[in-house]
Amino acid sequence: MSAQDPIDQGTGSILRQPKAVWATAGASVVAFMGIGLVDPILPSIAKGLDATPSQVSLLFTSYFLITAFAMLVTGFVSSRIGGRKTLLTGLALVVVFAALSGTSSSVAELVGFRAGWGLGNALFVSTALAVIVGAAAGGSSAAILLYESALGLGMACGPLLGALLGDASWRYPFFGTSALMAIGFICITAFLKEQPKPARRTSLLDPVKALGHGGLASVATSAFFYNYAFFTILAFTPFVLNMTPYKSGAVFFAWGLLLAVFSVLVAPMLQKRFGSLKVLGASLVLLAVDLLVLGYGDHTTAIVCTILSGAFIGMNNTVYTELALGVSDAPRPVASAGYNFVRWFAAAAAPYLAPKIEEWSNIHVPFVVAAIAAAVGALVVWIRRTALTHEAAELQPKHATEDSVTVFAN
Repeated sequence: MSAQDPIDQGTGSILRQPKAVWATAGASVVAFMGIGLVDPILPSIAKGLDATPSQVSLLFTSYFLITAFAMLVTGFVSSRIGGRKTLLTGLALVVVFAALSGTSSSVAELVGFRAGWGLGNALFVSTALAVIVGAAAGGSSAAILLYESALGLGMACGPLLGALLGDASWRYPFFGTSALMAIGFICITAFLKEQPKPARRTSLLDPVKALGHGGLASVATSAFFYNYAFFTILAFTPFVLNMTPYKSGAVFFAWGLLLAVFSVLVAPMLQKRFGSLKVLGASLVLLAVDLLVLGYGDHTTAIVCTILSGAFIGMNNTVYTELALGVSDAPRPVASAGYNFVRWFAAAAAPYLAPKIEEWSNIHVPFVVAAIAAAVGALVVWIRRTALTHEAAELQPKHATEDSVTVFAN
């Protein structure tokens, strides 16, 4: 970690933030709502457009595939036109393509519009993290928790909004998201001043070059396998539960609440006591177990395990974000882009592969594959723990030796 870019453990309150930070965080909530928005209405979309589960799951695949490649572009763009203009460009794209998604007459159209939505979301979300970290009071720890709070709240409210609007028509949630993002656009325009541009412009290949650092590459690789498990739950489970939009929305709302609570409150507490790597490894193993029980349990068990997975996902999200931002010497936006470039490929693959695996085998096997992926993520953390120790030292247990603290400081 470079001396000029440390992970600041500021002591300011997470709630005492400038208006610009709250405006960006509020728009981030809506951006993350767009990810889980379609969860409760996936069966309705399949019925409305006469499509199979694997075809409808392409809504996630196109979204995250474009998001992955867009990670190489976000730094390039924001370092040239500035963070504010990049945020507004991303928001404008989401407003347009979310509205167009609601007008789709075929799965192919909807998948295409979701791809455009993914580009806008990538420009917004990756830049929003950098803007919040740069403008937040209380240091980067408070900023990351604020960002994770936005993620958790968005993940929780997305399915709820999808259920409430989707009960009338599967098209309404898309129009609702477009309207909310338009409000976000107005708030960013009003409250966020232009951020200072970096001294050096980011090239398209900088995020890829940053992955040459062993620690960052290890975090990204582990997160790749974790994201496969994560998005198997998010994109495939609604078909397995096969519930009404209201009931499915309630399940994923509870899931999102656990995600928010464990990412913002529980994860930091456990990190301080046990250290980042132990928390991450244990959480990944528990997620693998949860997936196996979900895959082989009855309907009630599947509901409980789906909700419970939010706790493990919340902890994982926080630890992965902190590791990705601090494990290498790369500037945070570059490190974040490289890390996200790798992990979003798994988010694109899981929604497509899970229904296909079910078609080739049975309903249990997709969850077995996802459980194996989560376990592999934990194995990568354990095997590469030495490369990750540099970052993890700042969140070691309180009884960590003086030598380890000295090594980190150097």
